[in-house]
Amino acid sequence: MSEPKSNFIYSEIENDIKNGVYEQAKLITRFPPEPNGYLHIGHAKAIYISFSVREKYGGQTNLRFDDTNPAKEEQEFAESQIEDIKWLGYDWDNLFYASSYFGKMYEYAHELIAKGLAYIDDQSPDEIKLTRGSLTKPGVPSPYRDRSIEENAELFTAMKDGKFKAGERVLRAKIDMSSPNMNMRDPVMYRILHETHHMTGDEWCIYPMYDYAHPIEDAIENITHSLCSLEYEDHRPLYEWVLNNLDDYKENQPRQIEFARLAIENALTSKRYIKMLVDQGIVDGWDDPRLFTLRGIRRRGITPAALRRFCEEVGVAKSNSIVPRAQLDYFVREDLQKISPKAMAVIEPIRLVIENYPEGEHEILKIANDDGTERDVPFGRELYIEAEDFEIEPPPKYRRLYIGNEVRLIGAYIIKCTGYSIDENGGMSVQAVYDPETKSGTGSAKKAKGTIHWVHAPSAVAITTRGFTDLYNASAPGEGILDKINKDSIIEKTSYAEPAVGATEPSGRWQFLRKGFYVLDSKLSSGENLVFNMTVSLKSSWKPEA
Repeated sequence: MSEPKSNFIYSEIENDIKNGVYEQAKLITRFPPEPNGYLHIGHAKAIYISFSVREKYGGQTNLRFDDTNPAKEEQEFAESQIEDIKWLGYDWDNLFYASSYFGKMYEYAHELIAKGLAYIDDQSPDEIKLTRGSLTKPGVPSPYRDRSIEENAELFTAMKDGKFKAGERVLRAKIDMSSPNMNMRDPVMYRILHETHHMTGDEWCIYPMYDYAHPIEDAIENITHSLCSLEYEDHRPLYEWVLNNLDDYKENQPRQIEFARLAIENALTSKRYIKMLVDQGIVDGWDDPRLFTLRGIRRRGITPAALRRFCEEVGVAKSNSIVPRAQLDYFVREDLQKISPKAMAVIEPIRLVIENYPEGEHEILKIANDDGTERDVPFGRELYIEAEDFEIEPPPKYRRLYIGNEVRLIGAYIIKCTGYSIDENGGMSVQAVYDPETKSGTGSAKKAKGTIHWVHAPSAVAITTRGFTDLYNASAPGEGILDKINKDSIIEKTSYAEPAVGATEPSGRWQFLRKGFYVLDSKLSSGENLVFNMTVSLKSSWKPEA
């Protein structure tokens, strides 16, 4: 991996090292996903940022599952996230689960109660919400805010022992109900959930809230820099409040630094909305190639190297913005050009008959590959060419086939169009003659202004190609998203390719000449039924600044 580019997070870390706040050899970052779904492209940026600190400065990066909500979390999600992070090219120094710290978190909650900094509230969630106030109006203190330390400790123990129903009581921090920061208005730190946890089973029936658990998890693991997305900036005072009020963590605390999330135009990443599409069968699972989950990205043929490069080049910013999809495509295309073998495939075929080529005969042409080798490609009287490479009434400056015009067939001969026919089913057939003295590689001086690709019809491999457009017609998901779904976002065609394409390995990729980069869809392909997803086109509408 290349040296990570400079950004404001690195500058902050370097200042901390320079000022003796943290030792460079002891820098520790973490990536803390919640195991409640599949990772998406926004997570890729967060993964890149946390792991790039280790690449640049040394130290450690941990993977920690923030599994504090058993109602939404499953071990299946944790395992899928492990697989996706490894696919992206990263490995961690330590693997932790927040649930391993439930005992310590419970003890620390009692410590806050003993200091008069936490209390049990009997109000319902709706009542608590109504009394929090607004940005212009202070909150209303709970009628239970001044319970005695002894009563709060007894009630919290009773909560832990399962003596109350879910939602009947919560533990709240006692901070400031008139704070201009809504997160500091006596936030809930523990709630009752009678749910089986995927790691701890039924050992607990109370579970910590993220804003309480997160700083404790970081502190237990000796995290030096807690890197998180910008929406947690307003939560930082609470992060610091928790640690400042626990005796074990008054010194050498983690430092939270926020960065802008990665948002790509028309990229649906919301777990809520993706789940809705999956449940209703609108998409083909969480790995649908139209989705920006890491599994969908992988199935579409985007490479880990391209995704890492993209995250690096996008940079780390302090304000949110939307990145054009073409910027991602540029780095994908740049990587695929280096690793994808070339072949000819006709995506929208029409038949071409070379009338002066001997019937029943064919030859094997040697066509050069980029690595200096050659591949054998059959050629004969009947070929397939792209429908767009023939026009009955050509537009101005059209250099492909039309009656009377000549083109070169890639790696083969120059042909001249002599006519066309349309059968009773609307099928197009083009007629031409070839010049046997113009075989590629023989030094023929004859030139043609246009060049097109082709495949030999009798030996061609029938494949299914799938192209994609935006899944939904909106700049951002929201209510009524089902009405914005693009029902024509998959363009599926019966196509034909060189014989070599028929031996494609699972998830193998090709550059189909003049068309784009394609990858075999291992989920849909079986036996001779080969389905290829288009990863990206050959041309870019975005270029990096010089």
